[in-house]
Amino acid sequence: MSNFKYHQISKTKKIRYIYSSYKNTPFLVFLHGFMSDLEGKKPNAFLKFAKKNKLSLLALEYSGHGKSSGKFINGNITKWSNETSAIIKKFVKKNNFIIVGSSMGSWLALKQFQKFKFQIKGFLGIGSAPEFLENLMWKKFTKKMKSEVIQKGIIQLKHGNYEYPITLQLLKDGRKNKVLNKKINSKIYVTMVHGQKDEVVPVNYSRKVLKLFPKAKKKLVIVKSGDHSLSSQKWLRIIIKELKLII
Repeated sequence: MSNFKYHQISKTKKIRYIYSSYKNTPFLVFLHGFMSDLEGKKPNAFLKFAKKNKLSLLALEYSGHGKSSGKFINGNITKWSNETSAIIKKFVKKNNFIIVGSSMGSWLALKQFQKFKFQIKGFLGIGSAPEFLENLMWKKFTKKMKSEVIQKGIIQLKHGNYEYPITLQLLKDGRKNKVLNKKINSKIYVTMVHGQKDEVVPVNYSRKVLKLFPKAKKKLVIVKSGDHSLSSQKWLRIIIKELKLII
């Protein structure tokens, strides 16, 4: 993908993003997952889809992710959410947009409703994981793991082939960013796509997100034998099909 640009968000912070715009078309805003970036198959699929359908697109890498500046261990939900808001303000401006959140991206997407509620005209979640830090990490840590985080301020969490540096400040910040306790009364299309065999985030999380939208046209799509990332061509086709329906 050669469409990458950088936006200087402060003296010390620059955020890498993709932006393409067409006049008088709604925007797609894509928010990637935890420790992910814009090099993957999903952002590429959305970029292709936006070009083909002449839709404006914005996607960004939060600080400490991909090629954006900063260290991952210094980041948290508040920072990443604020960076997302700043980039949306800068490039989407007053235009309407459909927000697409993958995993942690759905948590950050829900945070954007606090600032852009009237501009968001649709929400597509993929393996949505709001509040995962407390519920899927901290609460499942053993006593030994909890005391390691408290004493050292960080723990290296192994999951499959990956290792995640989870800091105490990240966990604490997550608690300040609850989103599952407040209804959003937007009359929009909200679709959650979730892999049936997601071993990272239970399908129940997508159901929790849908419950937040009492007035929306809601839909849960469970992808048979689908995993957490849903990045294969077959699964991406399902996601794109659902995105078309929202548009």
